[in-house]
Amino acid sequence: MRKIAIGVAVLAVVGGLVLAATLWRASSSLKDATARVAREGLVAFRAISLDRPLPTGFESISATAQFRDATLFQGRFYLCGPAGLFAYDLNGSLVAQYRPGLELPPAPLVAMASGIGSGKSEPQLWIATAGEGLLTFDGRKFLQIRPDDQSWRALSAVLPLSSGRVLFGSAKSGVLVWDGQSLAHYHSALNELQVTALAGSEADLWVGTMDRGLFRWHAGQLDHFAEPEGLPDPRILSVAVDGGAAYAGTALGVAEFRDGRFTRVLAGGFFAKALLVKGDSLAVGTLDEGVLDVPLTVQKPRIRNTANESNLDGVERLFALDGRTYALARGGLFEQSPKSGEFKKVFEMPGAVLADGNIAALAADRAGQLWVGYFDRGLDILDTGFARAKHIENEHVFCVNRIVHSNDGGLAAVGTANGLVLMDASGRQERVLGKAEGLIANQVTDVLLRGGSGSPSITVATPAGITSIDASGTTSLYAFHGLVNNHVYALAASGTRLLAGTLGGLSILDSGVVSASFTTANSGLKHNWITSIVPVGADWFIGTYGAGVLKFDSTGRWSTFADWKSPVVINPNAMLATEHAVYAGTLGNGLAIFNRGTGRWVFHTSGLPSLNVTALAAGNGYLYVGADNGLVRVLERELAGQ
Repeated sequence: MRKIAIGVAVLAVVGGLVLAATLWRASSSLKDATARVAREGLVAFRAISLDRPLPTGFESISATAQFRDATLFQGRFYLCGPAGLFAYDLNGSLVAQYRPGLELPPAPLVAMASGIGSGKSEPQLWIATAGEGLLTFDGRKFLQIRPDDQSWRALSAVLPLSSGRVLFGSAKSGVLVWDGQSLAHYHSALNELQVTALAGSEADLWVGTMDRGLFRWHAGQLDHFAEPEGLPDPRILSVAVDGGAAYAGTALGVAEFRDGRFTRVLAGGFFAKALLVKGDSLAVGTLDEGVLDVPLTVQKPRIRNTANESNLDGVERLFALDGRTYALARGGLFEQSPKSGEFKKVFEMPGAVLADGNIAALAADRAGQLWVGYFDRGLDILDTGFARAKHIENEHVFCVNRIVHSNDGGLAAVGTANGLVLMDASGRQERVLGKAEGLIANQVTDVLLRGGSGSPSITVATPAGITSIDASGTTSLYAFHGLVNNHVYALAASGTRLLAGTLGGLSILDSGVVSASFTTANSGLKHNWITSIVPVGADWFIGTYGAGVLKFDSTGRWSTFADWKSPVVINPNAMLATEHAVYAGTLGNGLAIFNRGTGRWVFHTSGLPSLNVTALAAGNGYLYVGADNGLVRVLERELAGQ
């Protein structure tokens, strides 16, 4: 019996040791796995199939295409840019189009390349977006690789490797690598870089940055080149690699490197946006000088300019396909003649209604026309059928901040960075007001227009205060008169009462005198920077730069909405109230919609060309939504019931 007891005891000890060893191994494995994740720098992401129905009711209003990259894929030319992905056959006919917010995620496309990915037998198209991560396209379906961290979604460059892995550069956070299954930091030494270009191979990688020059990663070593090492400028616009040579394009010329060492500057003084090595010469695509041909076999090469009457300017990319050289430029895709060296346009840009896609202001007039103001391209007046647009652009109508119309429709006031421009209903300029004409500042951020076109009363918001214009003359007030802050972003009125949203809070003016001011220090206001104000019944909805939308009632009481759970920025004057809803354009969160029946907010993102909604207008049952990447319209009944 004693032997049996001893045996049982031994077994128990052994079992305990085995269990302990097992637990130790499990714990060790868990620690190893955790360490491996940290060591490998894995990045959380979602893989999203874009094979889905299109959003209901959304109609895209086309803007002039601005292509950023091009390649030949599956026997077609593919061109990408802010307006989406365009596929052309070799004869120059447009055969397919994929638009941000509709077939594609809501973000501009900035770069692409063809290559065979891990586990694939055929090449795919790899597309970098400025805000929605990486896209892959096999000719039929799109797959989105979307990092959970928003800072990794803004991409700037893509480089498929011969191993099947794909590198892509972030505009803010360095270099990532995709191996077909996981997403990771490529190397900690390359983290936090603002990447502009990638070139080379896995064994010899060159990384261009926004403001830190050029980096080379090779054999476990990181080399850095900036102005002290010979770069003409620290901002890298383009990189090309050929064998042991590398070239970095900047705004002041091209830096040449041989075997990892700086050797000389080529094309000094030229804006080298695109590069292509062609045997013994280097093709340099420039901003407004066409394509330069730079011989590489002489110490001081003589530059030959190959621009011609084809208006080859604004070159974005240079690439070679099947022995032919192509240039992607502002006017379209061009092919270089092997004999003359001149470039001939392969095909035209697709037709468009709008002059630009960076929308800053919208307003619908009484005639059913839509006025569209741009960040830096003046404005368009679209006819009622949206088939044609009248474009207005001059020294005053350039950077548009706000457009409002008089009640009778006879007068339009256009607030710009260079004055207040008054126009008639057709867009004919009648008068320009600036500091010389009595405004407190030239830059106009918001406008209130009351009364008819014959004798209007105008209130103008500026970064220096407020100016009021009526039949009696011009008067201004600012912080000296009690305004909570000089920088005024938004205006709203009710009778003789004026609300002024500023950088430092909200001021209330009664009959032209400041009667009260509200800040985070003395009220329920959650953020001092006021960007938008709209009346909703007897209340006011106040948009802020960071606290979303708050409600301000006639008694001076502030209240918040439970639906706004995280910091949200409302863009300047990007709010609109209709009978059914209140709409607010956000910086990065899409369109916020307040249902006036249910009293709830929802965020809408599908159908939008960008999640940065910058302007809103309503008319004829439609809601017009402007973004930094285009304009769409949708029947309001499709949205207001959400």
